[in-house]
Amino acid sequence: MLDASAPNVLAVRFSSIGDVLLTTPLLRAIRRRHPTARITVLTKLVHAPLLSHNPYVNDVIGLPADRGVFGLAAELRRNRFTHLLDLHDSVRSRMLHLLVPGRWRRYPKHRLARAVLIHAKRNWYRDPRQVAERYFDAARDLDVTPDGGPPDLFLSAEAVRETADWMDRIGLRGDRPLLALAPGAAHATKRWPLEHWHALARRLIADGFELIVVGGSEDIRIARAIVANAGDRAVNAAGQFGLQGTGAVLQRVRGLVSGDTGVMHLATAVGTPVVALFGPTVRPFGYFPYTPRAEVVELPLGCRPCSSKGSSRCPLGHHRCLGDMRPELVLEAVRRSVA
Repeated sequence: MLDASAPNVLAVRFSSIGDVLLTTPLLRAIRRRHPTARITVLTKLVHAPLLSHNPYVNDVIGLPADRGVFGLAAELRRNRFTHLLDLHDSVRSRMLHLLVPGRWRRYPKHRLARAVLIHAKRNWYRDPRQVAERYFDAARDLDVTPDGGPPDLFLSAEAVRETADWMDRIGLRGDRPLLALAPGAAHATKRWPLEHWHALARRLIADGFELIVVGGSEDIRIARAIVANAGDRAVNAAGQFGLQGTGAVLQRVRGLVSGDTGVMHLATAVGTPVVALFGPTVRPFGYFPYTPRAEVVELPLGCRPCSSKGSSRCPLGHHRCLGDMRPELVLEAVRRSVA
């Protein structure tokens, strides 16, 4: 039975994969500080699997793509939440402030500092914390502090079994350590050039690794190209699994090489070491891997950052931030942190 005097918390973060996972250190802290609290998370339906088996959460409300917040507001009002945490601070989440009256709290997005850093290349950030820790500002009434631990992704027994069965069938010999590659990204400027992935894959195989390429259905083409170039020591898992299944794959590998994408955060949340390739985005934005088991590869260029989330093309037309990032540099990072 729930304690009627305990906090009844609603946390709102609609997207994306990494942003939702970075809320989990806060959810964990609230549960540990208030064991009898009721914790509900509102996110997009497509991202609900990130929290579906999280023991620190009582309920996950997944908002379908074709449903607006107006139809959801009445349901939320009936829950009589005592603490309303806006961990997105978007137009849609602010609309909920009006539709669901109560004491809403937000976290600092530092929009002005971000814009100045992008456009004037001046760092006005006075908050060095990662976003996972900035979220705690929205929960200041709950007396919680970060424990320093990474994000959480709790896997279902079904996802673990499904991926284990698939990996037993795919033909990797199993006599070498397995490394994952995540070449995809939603925005073109966050993608490391394909020829660099080809070169890295060949060098990793020569170093004694077997490779598995992961990602969503939109990454199948590039994943197939990498596997075809790498030979029989590499397999393609892109598009094979959803979020839970991809997390289960990542839990079984020695490490991951990835760009600044949601897959990078999936790996940190299942405890897998990460080598992350950062191009148009930088540390002050707060989205570097939130774990000590990660190494970031980046180049000290005066044109960085050029955007906060990546874009369809390099504003200067050269894409040096990732184009000049040689495979040898990434290979050295893998050898230091994963091998």
